[in-house]
Amino acid sequence: MELLDEKMRVWTDSSQYVKSNPGVYVLYNRKRDPIFIGETDSLAVKFAKYTDTEFEGDECKQKTSFYQRVFVENPKEMQLQLIEDFKSQTGNIPVCNAEIKLETP
Repeated sequence: MELLDEKMRVWTDSSQYVKSNPGVYVLYNRKRDPIFIGETDSLAVKFAKYTDTEFEGDECKQKTSFYQRVFVENPKEMQLQLIEDFKSQTGNIPVCNAEIKLETP
């Protein structure tokens, strides 16, 4: 289940070459199931941290095999919308997003 229109990419093959723009990203496991929907002010900084540490201390995200990303002006708003859309389609939120509290109106 792909959540973004952007191409799905293999983790670490191209994640090191992302621009330093704000954006939203989706991490997928080996089965291509979304496991985390994230947002950041700099995809380059966030992905560098992930690849340098191999998701140290986060067993959930260590299952990442693929990712999608998109550059957007308001990443937090889009992240929350994607999580809401995923929840309405599946009845759940991505497993690694368990700590995020959704701010619904």
